[in-house]
Amino acid sequence: MKFQHLYIIFFVMLCCSCVDQDNQSPDLAVNDTKTDYRPDSFLGKQAKVFVTAENTDLKMAAQGEVEFVSSRQPLETEVAIIVNPEKKFQEYLGMGGAITDASAEVFSQLSKDKKEELLQAYFSDEGIGYNIIRTSIHSSDFGLGSYTYIDEGDASLSSFSIDKDREKRIPMIKRAQDLIGQELVFYASPWSPPAFMKSNNHMLQGGKLLPEYYQTWADYFVKFVKSYEAEGIPVWGVTIQNEPMATQRWESCIYTAEEELNFLKNNLGPTFERQGLGDKNIVVWDHNRDLISHRAHTIFEDPAASKYAWGIGFHWYETWTGGEPKYDNLKNINAAFPDKKLLFTEGCQEKFDPAHYERWSNAERYGNSIINDFNSGTVGWTDWNILLNENGGPNHVQNFCFAPIHADTRNNELIYTPTYYYLGHFSKFIQPGAHRISTTTSRSTLESTSFQNEDGSITSVVMNRTDNPIQYKLMLADAELQLEIPPHAIQSIIY
Repeated sequence: MKFQHLYIIFFVMLCCSCVDQDNQSPDLAVNDTKTDYRPDSFLGKQAKVFVTAENTDLKMAAQGEVEFVSSRQPLETEVAIIVNPEKKFQEYLGMGGAITDASAEVFSQLSKDKKEELLQAYFSDEGIGYNIIRTSIHSSDFGLGSYTYIDEGDASLSSFSIDKDREKRIPMIKRAQDLIGQELVFYASPWSPPAFMKSNNHMLQGGKLLPEYYQTWADYFVKFVKSYEAEGIPVWGVTIQNEPMATQRWESCIYTAEEELNFLKNNLGPTFERQGLGDKNIVVWDHNRDLISHRAHTIFEDPAASKYAWGIGFHWYETWTGGEPKYDNLKNINAAFPDKKLLFTEGCQEKFDPAHYERWSNAERYGNSIINDFNSGTVGWTDWNILLNENGGPNHVQNFCFAPIHADTRNNELIYTPTYYYLGHFSKFIQPGAHRISTTTSRSTLESTSFQNEDGSITSVVMNRTDNPIQYKLMLADAELQLEIPPHAIQSIIY
């Protein structure tokens, strides 16, 4: 494979940004995006523009600087994005992805230099700056097979051990942790309790957690958290159950809203408190946006359960039937329960096909979700597997999917899909602790969100899913930028 590089020279003391035309890791370092924010300081100031566009070599490429000029009333024929930094909303927790057994297995097959490249691409400042990591409590579908941390039937949990995770998963997590540092948000989700604790006596195909094992299962959570923290990995929190209303051919378990409420109120919440884990964040639901309101109203309106719930997690797979994403449900929860947080816990492009690594609509699905989820009040966004192989796995039930980066393990190569760059337009330029600020668009042809970092710098992300370039104004009070976005492109504007 021949590698070519497009060198972009930043206009004002920026380092070169190396863009590879053949799916190699780009140098995305941006060292001077910090500015002093004052409400009257935009006129005459410069904004930096970064762009990724279909059918071009532009991948988070620096496009130079644009100067704020005096704004005027936009005409109805013009396209405008209106940003108001004085109106602030939720605090940004971060972005990231899942280090699954599948990701760790593929990672273990890479050469030393490719392992380092993968970690830098995701977790370093030179890469896209992920700070969130999700993992599974024992097995999920993405791995070589089903397993738990105990001997089957051990209700005393005396055989509990995470030795299997120590083989490949934990070493990968710790290497990512070293790059992330203090901003790490690490959380875990179970796909199924051990078979003997379930009504169907099987980890696959749904079933329910038997009431007589509610407390045992809560104790199992405690052992997981304490075991991982003994490895030096601080656990931010857990979700109660991955996709609790889906009977899957892989690891799965069903909870009604009332059952999840009771497990949280009577078992998991009190057990965490008794075991000194009251600071761990417990996330309910962890399923799609379609039925999220029922789960939120059931649990959050019960004070005894709600006090243990940090917030509610959600996925995007309600669109599998061909419907539209239910962003309005998130807005409703955010308005009804403003003290509870929204967290995107999983999403990926299903039905893997190696002929479509470069399918641009995959990336645009991510961009649409991230923008609208944040604009609906979401505080953090977690992708699914950070790394899969050339077959979209391994997956022990052949549920193969796309990841932002794939490894061709036959040739020891990393394949960077457009999704990786779309994710980076948010995760690289928005810092933990930032606040979303008011951003609206005058036309549905553009989608946008904005965050103000703690250093005062503002990042506005703009996406164009149409077949045409669009000229638009980005307006702040008495100042505006006059910009153009290519067709099927995403921009990050830093000012």
